[in-house]
Amino acid sequence: MDGRTLRDGIFGLNTRRFGDVTDILVRRLVGLRQAEGLSHDLFDDTQSKRVEVKFSRVLKKSRVPVTDQTVLECIEGATSEHRMVNSRDWQRTEFDCNIQQIKRDEFDVLYYGLFFADTVLIFRIASHEIGPDIQYSDWQHRGNVGEGQFHINRRTMQTHLDRHLHTQLSYDELLALLSP
Repeated sequence: MDGRTLRDGIFGLNTRRFGDVTDILVRRLVGLRQAEGLSHDLFDDTQSKRVEVKFSRVLKKSRVPVTDQTVLECIEGATSEHRMVNSRDWQRTEFDCNIQQIKRDEFDVLYYGLFFADTVLIFRIASHEIGPDIQYSDWQHRGNVGEGQFHINRRTMQTHLDRHLHTQLSYDELLALLSP
C-alpha cells in the first residue's frame, strides 16, 4: 500500500470504520490507550485525562442538490465527481466539516482533525476551551442535553490553525504510523 491508496481508502470508509481508524491514529500518535468505558474514546495515563476523538473528511460542497429530478445524477456524481480538497485550497473552496456529538462533560481533551486530499491536520483542544471562539453550539438535536457541535469551513479554519493545530501528517507519514 502507498499513501495515495491509504488516502482513497480512508475517504471511502463508512462512518463507524472511519471513527475506528481515527481512534487508532490518535492513540498511536500521542501514546494513549483505549478507554475502558463508552463515554470517551481514549485515555492518557500520563496526565489522567479522558480523550475524545472526532475527525472529518474535507470535501467540496456538492453543486447539485438532491431532488426528485436530480437524484440519479447526484448518486452518479458521488462516485465520479472529484470532491477532495487540497489543504492549500481551503481559503477558496466551499466545504463544511461538522465536528458533532461533542459532550464536553465526558472528556478532558478533544483531538479533532481534517483529512484533506494531500494532508491530515490534527488539532487538540481542552474541553473547557470549547466555546464561542470556535463557534461551538451546545444545540445539535431536539432534546439533546450536554451535546453540541462546531463547524470547520473556510470562514472558521484560521482560528483552528492559529490556536489548536497539534500535528500535520502526510499520507506516507500516516501510513508509517498505522503500519504494524
